[in-house]
Amino acid sequence: MQFSEVIGQQEACHRLLQMVADQRVPHALMFTGPSGSGKMALALAFASYLLGERADGQTLLQSEAALRNAEAMLSKWQHPDLHFTFPVIRPKGISSDHKVTSDDFLKEWRELLHRGPYFTINQWMNCMDAENQQAVIYEAESDALNHKLNIKSRQGGYKVSLIWLPERMNLTSANKLLKLLEEPPAKTVFLLVSEEPERLLETIRSRVQRFDIHRIDTADMSRALVERRGIGSDDAMRIARTSNGNWLKALEQLDAENENKQFFDLFVVLMRKAYTRDLKELKSWSEDVSSFGREKQRRMLIYFMHIVRENFMYNFRQQEINYMTREEEAFAQNFARFINERNVVEISEMLQRTIRDIAQNANAKIQFFNLATDMIIYLRR
Repeated sequence: MQFSEVIGQQEACHRLLQMVADQRVPHALMFTGPSGSGKMALALAFASYLLGERADGQTLLQSEAALRNAEAMLSKWQHPDLHFTFPVIRPKGISSDHKVTSDDFLKEWRELLHRGPYFTINQWMNCMDAENQQAVIYEAESDALNHKLNIKSRQGGYKVSLIWLPERMNLTSANKLLKLLEEPPAKTVFLLVSEEPERLLETIRSRVQRFDIHRIDTADMSRALVERRGIGSDDAMRIARTSNGNWLKALEQLDAENENKQFFDLFVVLMRKAYTRDLKELKSWSEDVSSFGREKQRRMLIYFMHIVRENFMYNFRQQEINYMTREEEAFAQNFARFINERNVVEISEMLQRTIRDIAQNANAKIQFFNLATDMIIYLRR
């Protein structure tokens, strides 16, 4: 994958290339930044460049034959010196003695990468047919990675370990990765791509060089929507602005049946039934959403927090600080006044508590019914 496939982020691309030119490539980089900003795309492009892919006509390889060979392997994400680590589930019907690693889902992982470098944990869960399971990086993964990285480079150059969502490592796996980072094998580069770096062990964070990237520039996103998705410039600019630098959100807006549309409808029902104090319908609502998998429940609650924030900001009547779709904005015209300084903090904290409790396997029906009934009180403030 080439840097030219990354949407925007020219400054970040330049910084990475300059590290190589200056021979200052750290043994461990952690890519962080807002969702949909292209962290994984940058990491994949950098990994590809370290392993021989061209950038601006330049390559680290010495011969044309080696270059063609490297590019052929990278096009299929099958380079022997590129090792992927990512959250997985325990496959159905597998023996309890089997130690699950990323290799168990390598076929599905490569298929996901072939669709493009911008994707979500939800899309990955669907690829694994995860249903209600939660994805984790298990202890066996760190053992397998240690074995792979202590083998000499097959192509004689860098070995790259790309770890997606390292915050999903269990504690044992995290401690074993820490030992690898403390004593990295020769000519090995670790690239961590994290959505929630604060969840990582402090000792891991202290041993990686953090590489922060910003939201995608609105103009860059608008241009990409026109060039890659073939939509009109006016619609592209509106989507780019309301997506707030999040390419994943921009793609969601292009899909009339996207998940956020379902979440928006559920939010509207919750607020209307809470305002009318319809306990019967609120109970039905809580039962419906409790049937979702826990990952989807978490995404829904995060979306609710976003919509609460946007409705609160809508009251200030400053378009440049609002990021809503046309449908969301139409709803906000009548609803926003119910989200105000008397309740916005309490509602946000309630949603955060529910996210925490759901993650800790609390009873979903009880949690969502409590949320729904508490909303009756907050909306009356």
